[in-house]
Amino acid sequence: MTAYVIASVNVTDPEKYKNYMALSPAAIEAAGGKFVVRGGNPKVMEGQWLRPRVVVIEYPTREAAEAFYNSPLYVAARAAREGAAEFTMIVVDGV
Repeated sequence: MTAYVIASVNVTDPEKYKNYMALSPAAIEAAGGKFVVRGGNPKVMEGQWLRPRVVVIEYPTREAAEAFYNSPLYVAARAAREGAAEFTMIVVDGV
């Protein structure tokens, strides 16, 4: 079953965040993921949305999504992101 990794992001250090953006695509692709949404400009239709940037990544399975997160490539990307953004990430099963 398809799974999605969804992140809400507030970039606090754009220059440092560029390092993360350079590293993360390879980690995503290596685990079979593809970007569905990568960027900003969300419009709140109801309730509150706390961060201005949204990322949605599609994976063929939940296992692939979790493997991405724990992969050495993404561990390095997360280290590069440290101190550059406020970040919340979830994985959710598709329908």
